[in-house]
Amino acid sequence: MGSLLVDNIGELVTNAPRDGVDDPLGLRRDAALLVEDGEVAWIGPARYAPAADRRIDAGGAAVLPGFVDSHAHLVFAGDRAAEFAARMAGEPYTGGGIRTTVGATRAASDDELRANVRRLRDEAMRQGTTTIEIKSGYGLTVADEARSLRIAAEFTGDTTFLGAHVVPAEYADRPDDYVGLVCGPMLAAAAPHARWIDVFCERGAFDADHARAILACGQAAGLGVRVHANQLGPGPGVRLGVELGAASVDHCTHLSDADVDALASTRSAADAPAAGTATVATLLPGAEFSTRSPYPDARRLLDAGVTVALATDCNPGSSYTSSMPFCLALAVREMRMTPAEAVWAATAGGAAALRRDDVGVLRPGARADLVILDAPTHLHLAYRPGVPLIRQVLHNGVPR
Repeated sequence: MGSLLVDNIGELVTNAPRDGVDDPLGLRRDAALLVEDGEVAWIGPARYAPAADRRIDAGGAAVLPGFVDSHAHLVFAGDRAAEFAARMAGEPYTGGGIRTTVGATRAASDDELRANVRRLRDEAMRQGTTTIEIKSGYGLTVADEARSLRIAAEFTGDTTFLGAHVVPAEYADRPDDYVGLVCGPMLAAAAPHARWIDVFCERGAFDADHARAILACGQAAGLGVRVHANQLGPGPGVRLGVELGAASVDHCTHLSDADVDALASTRSAADAPAAGTATVATLLPGAEFSTRSPYPDARRLLDAGVTVALATDCNPGSSYTSSMPFCLALAVREMRMTPAEAVWAATAGGAAALRRDDVGVLRPGARADLVILDAPTHLHLAYRPGVPLIRQVLHNGVPR
């Protein structure tokens, strides 16, 4: 491929702060960036830029790391537009519509599911997402969960086994038997295609005892832990995730002081998110937007020292958006995050939630995943909500 120079960058967000400078975004002005072999090879002032085989002129625009979407459900068939319309007319969200998608997903062919994942992955990349986690969870049989993860693995290395999404209709009166299936044959079939295991620990889904059993089995099989927690109401999910050393607890809409303290304690123990041991609170404002639910209090979490990530929760029922810029703008407007905090959470925060140090940051040795904005500064992502500001995306150093 040769080398590629991106220069004439008006504002470069690196997420790599310099020593002694209080600037989490690691902002640099009038900068340039050299890409070699899919990685960042050099960053510095534009006037000192080295020669390269090819050049992209950013034209004074802002450049930032590609977004890291650490929570998405892309393997499904059908949609639930009618359910959305009913919610907008006043019907509350309960999570029960998941079973509708399960039926459609089971009936779909591999090619149909693959085409839908590709469509949504490409849609997300056009909006600046260069790293995405993909969950199973709409099959809920041994064969359908395994094929969902095989398909997801064609598009990302961050695949998550979510056989414990809900108890399917055929096990409605036998939840213990379904937990046994998830921990046994389903996990055995899914684990070779997954990096993570997740549970929807919520009323109407899985209680703390069932969730703990499933996650412990996943850990024993070598999978990392993630938890859907405290979305529909207060519950044990967040503290269970902390207890098990989860990389991320996701939603975090209804938190007690004890939940916040538990999350903050993991940050203190880790000293910094890059240490790879903090449990990240991943907030999914697209879900609150689509369900007319209260938004999480990001300010409360940040002020307590909790590591926060933003993700789309892209799924056909409660958050059918693939747009990280949209979620970022919601976080600023509705969750009391500053624009800088939201940009960090959508990039480096997502990387921390996936325990990755090669994405969400622009520094020598990191993956050359970056976006060039059609704007002079990262502030425009929240300042101009709904406007297509992603001018160009580079993934592994290749323009998309």
